[in-house]
Amino acid sequence: MATDTASPRASHIRGVTVTTLASLAGVVAAVVSSIVTEGAANPATDTLGLYVLAAAILVQLPILQVLGKTGLVAVDVEEFGAKDYLYVAFMTFSLWFVCWTIILTTGTTF
Repeated sequence: MATDTASPRASHIRGVTVTTLASLAGVVAAVVSSIVTEGAANPATDTLGLYVLAAAILVQLPILQVLGKTGLVAVDVEEFGAKDYLYVAFMTFSLWFVCWTIILTTGTTF
């Protein structure tokens, strides 16, 4: 993450914020994927689940931008590099994949 000039505390808070938001977005995306693919013949192969994942990844950037502009957390999306975007996408995908796999395997419905 682009935190070379930030203080250690500020960079830690920034990292925790980005990781928390990406992780929560992945879990929420898994639940929403389960809900929107519930009536499908084979929910695991329904592309709606992937669309939900893509939306969860894309919606995080404006949320981080709002958090940074309001001063709640020192997150400046303008400083994000390719590594930061890939990190957000990977963390969201990872949590989505694990949670949705558990939901599909256990047969949980919402």
